[in-house]
Amino acid sequence: MSDANVKAETNSAPLNGMPNGSAKLQFDVPFFNIQTMFGNLTEPAAARAKANFEQMKVTSEEITGALYEACSTNAKHAAEYGTKVIAISNARTTSALDLLSELADARSFADLVNLSTAHSRKTLEVASAQNRELWDLAQKAAIETTEPIKKSFDRVLHRTA
Repeated sequence: MSDANVKAETNSAPLNGMPNGSAKLQFDVPFFNIQTMFGNLTEPAAARAKANFEQMKVTSEEITGALYEACSTNAKHAAEYGTKVIAISNARTTSALDLLSELADARSFADLVNLSTAHSRKTLEVASAQNRELWDLAQKAAIETTEPIKKSFDRVLHRTA
């Protein structure tokens, strides 16, 4: 038997007849259930992604709560600081008016110099103490404002690690 006499059969069926007598063949291709193949691969990944998104949501809510607490603490301390600045301004204004009153009652130039020098020394000491109070208030505000944020971030980072 020669190669010319071998009849090869194909697994095909004519799709439609062409006018010139030729036919376009449609081949049967084995179809794979791709959805099943890739579904088995993607289901665990989708479940992990969903769990990660839930964890990110919880983390985001925790951080939002910490930021809310920090902002309210900061607002409280800013009000205290503002009240202290107003009290200091009042004390300094009263001190300046008292000096003017004393200077008006002065009898000589030497009294003016003594009153002015004493007032300057007293004002410097008081201003130094007041500045220290303001510094302490600012430090307290900074520490108490950042503490909730720091704790929250530490908790979140240790949980994810």
